[in-house]
Amino acid sequence: MNRINISFHSKQSLPFNLDEIEVWIKRVIDREKRKTGIISYTFVDDEELLRINKDFLNHDYFTDIITFDEVVDNTINGDIFISLERIQDNSSDSASFKNEFLRVVIHGVLHLIGYDDHSSSEKLLMREKEDDYIELFHVKH
Repeated sequence: MNRINISFHSKQSLPFNLDEIEVWIKRVIDREKRKTGIISYTFVDDEELLRINKDFLNHDYFTDIITFDEVVDNTINGDIFISLERIQDNSSDSASFKNEFLRVVIHGVLHLIGYDDHSSSEKLLMREKEDDYIELFHVKH
């Protein structure tokens, strides 16, 4: 399903209305005082994300998300690959799957905005931002 700025690609059904997800992502980018450029989300399985991780990052391990940054100045652009299997494995039920889905989707955007998660303090800030923006999604829906 292609949108003007944000596209979603998946062979599996996704747990939310993608129009609502797109609006939410744009609101987050606006709140971070950035502009929405072209962002592509591709939802894959573990094996595909592992292949991408090996081929492009020389990492030989499973992950839930890989973000390729193409940000120009204040405009957020990038390609985000997400493993739906990792999201499922990291959640315990349908409600937590939806919450984990939102967390990983916005995690990629936060990386494109410039947030990192290498140190403890960066991880804490990233988690706070994720929680705040997940709440923003739920307030609207």
